[in-house]
Amino acid sequence: MVELSDLFWLSILILGGWYWLSAREIKDVALKAVKEYCKEVDVELLDESVVLRGFWFKRNRQGRIKLWRSYIFEFSSTGDDRYKGKVILLGNHTESIQLETHRLH
Repeated sequence: MVELSDLFWLSILILGGWYWLSAREIKDVALKAVKEYCKEVDVELLDESVVLRGFWFKRNRQGRIKLWRSYIFEFSSTGDDRYKGKVILLGNHTESIQLETHRLH
């Protein structure tokens, strides 16, 4: 016989797995956007990674609630320095990419 607490924990496990898979996909979207942007503005993405800084719920332009995520990354403009950048996603769409003020080569 299945108890209610077993169903609760199974539901939590399934939701956790779904969130983890979804978060990995969104992180890949953020990384791809950052790679393209860095190439476009002629800076080097360091460590080939983005790191989740924060998330929240926010409405998109159609009024639907989506998960807003902020990722940080590091880049270099000359190869000898490190600067921080930030990419913002709303759902699975890139809202903005910002770079710290940096030296141009």
